Amino acid sequence: MTRVIHTGDTHLGYRQYHRPERRADFLDAFRQVANDAIDDDVDALVHAGDLFHDRRPDLPDILGTLSVLRDLAAADVPFLAIVGNHETKRDAQWLDLFESLGLATRLGADPVTVGNTAFYGLDFVARSQREDLAYDFEPHDADHAALVAHGLFEPFDYADWDTETVLSESNVDFDALLLGDNHKPQKAELEGTWVTYCGSTERASADEREDRGYNIVTFDDEVSIRRRGIPTRDFVFVDVELGEGEGVERVCERVGQHDLEDAVVVVNVEGDGDPVTPAQIEEYADEEGALVARVTDHREVADTADVDVSFADPDDAVRERIRDLGLSRAARDIDETVRASKVADSNVTEEVERRVRDLVEDDEASAFQPAETDESQAGDPAGADEEATADGGAATADGSEPDGASGGNDGESTDGQLTMEDYER
Repeated sequence: MTRVIHTGDTHLGYRQYHRPERRADFLDAFRQVANDAIDDDVDALVHAGDLFHDRRPDLPDILGTLSVLRDLAAADVPFLAIVGNHETKRDAQWLDLFESLGLATRLGADPVTVGNTAFYGLDFVARSQREDLAYDFEPHDADHAALVAHGLFEPFDYADWDTETVLSESNVDFDALLLGDNHKPQKAELEGTWVTYCGSTERASADEREDRGYNIVTFDDEVSIRRRGIPTRDFVFVDVELGEGEGVERVCERVGQHDLEDAVVVVNVEGDGDPVTPAQIEEYADEEGALVARVTDHREVADTADVDVSFADPDDAVRERIRDLGLSRAARDIDETVRASKVADSNVTEEVERRVRDLVEDDEASAFQPAETDESQAGDPAGADEEATADGGAATADGSEPDGASGGNDGESTDGQLTMEDYER
């Protein structure tokens, strides 16, 4: 029997809401998972990517991670991990550093056997490069096999990865896919294989209302997946439906019904009531002891006078206009982040800053050059570059990013297929 903790999306270093307390919360959550792994004497702690929130974590984040990994090593609990899209670097990954120190094992095409189970890894792979990916793994002689991967896999929300293709084309029969990237804990059985997300260990956006935690996966005669929660900072969600004549006072009344001490307060306002000023509500929550408060008024004032209505596809119109502007790759990436990505509204500014900073620090001058405006840019304005930059600049699974446009393919084998080794090392 092999029993492991499956975790991921720890996003260490994320200074959510620009608060240092939230940055500390993400490390505390990771430490809690590691402590549970030690206390429960599991066979391994398996991390499914996005250990860090950024590919350039600050020194305190690196030192904090090293402290947790040293505790695991001292307790003889192996740390098996892959690289996610947020932390992917052009050259060697942070995970490689931790492996060189004897504190981690980077999973890849070769099996890492723990107990009766062989573990494999697949780092984040951009959509533009998946068609040529050969799911060629080294054989194993264990009773079970599990693939640890990072991406949005079917049959779950926002999926862009065909899980059936992964299972059918792999030369190894997997009993389980242990996944990261989707912050919502989920599991399903597909063609006799368990496919599961462990969820994030802290709330990286206000949309993540479920309790945080991780999976405990047991490989015995069958595969068993259980969920365990961990204590995190309180998020107080207040949904207010305003009636006619109701306004700020009513919202504050509803907010005041909760214990706000040191909590993150998320207020959503809807209904037919009076306009509200978010700053007034946030100030009230602050006075009541909240760490931070964010208020969103979802109501829209409909004024149809002198408005021309068109039923044409607005996305097509926007794409055509962007194409005509001849924007640079960096500008198109910003447009994608602001207009069409799944980044939470409260995190858009930070995400844009992060992407631009990465381009500047990488000295990618070509990313800021105006694009040609001829017919070659017809269709999606971001083209292949969208996939190369839509996840924080990650373009390949091994962490490398091609210079300039994403059309390069240095890892292509002679038969036109990318091997697992090309992606993971």
